[in-house]
Amino acid sequence: MHFEILIEDLSGKKALDTLMPKIINDQDTFNVVDYRGIGHIPKNLKSPTDVSKRVLLNQLPKLLRGFGKTFANYTAHFPAAVIVICDLDDKCLKTFRQELYSVLNACNPKPETRFCIAVEEGEAWFLGDISAIKKAYPKAKNNILNRYQNDSICDTWELLADAIFAGGSSRLKKRGWQTVGREKSAWAEKITPYMDINNNKSPSFCYFRDKIRELI
Repeated sequence: MHFEILIEDLSGKKALDTLMPKIINDQDTFNVVDYRGIGHIPKNLKSPTDVSKRVLLNQLPKLLRGFGKTFANYTAHFPAAVIVICDLDDKCLKTFRQELYSVLNACNPKPETRFCIAVEEGEAWFLGDISAIKKAYPKAKNNILNRYQNDSICDTWELLADAIFAGGSSRLKKRGWQTVGREKSAWAEKITPYMDINNNKSPSFCYFRDKIRELI
């Protein structure tokens, strides 16, 4: 099977480029496309014409319509699916999922699609495997890591930064959001090789992993 994976930032792509081969079989393929933020679903479900503004939700209606037409030409011997991964942030999970499915249901034909929401943020998937974090960052602060409750709404990336970045999240923020983005990508590259996908404690990661396996 082939998977087209859409994710809102570069750090997510770096994580999935390492994690997906641990989930799929050798004969399966995948492509991860990162965007410049999550954005908003257009009210009329029509994507903006400026495709250079690569913001995930703004482009989602057009993307899913395109995949629906493309996948219709695939054979049953090699099916394909779209996996859309978004951070929940401070949104209502139920309402957000309904909005995403409204975009999918407006497509004709509809591509095989799964929506996977990282609760609260993508770093929750790293924090679902504390052992992997400690292997990547041996000096990580145990007192901070051990107080984390999986998939809780708690400023997730800041908590991880407080545990592994010198000076914590407050110092990192002072360096600007470009530096924050680079640091998040570094976390993804360093932590994911150590992650045990079968023993992750993040419910939202397990949902993502299991949806991939169900499709296969």
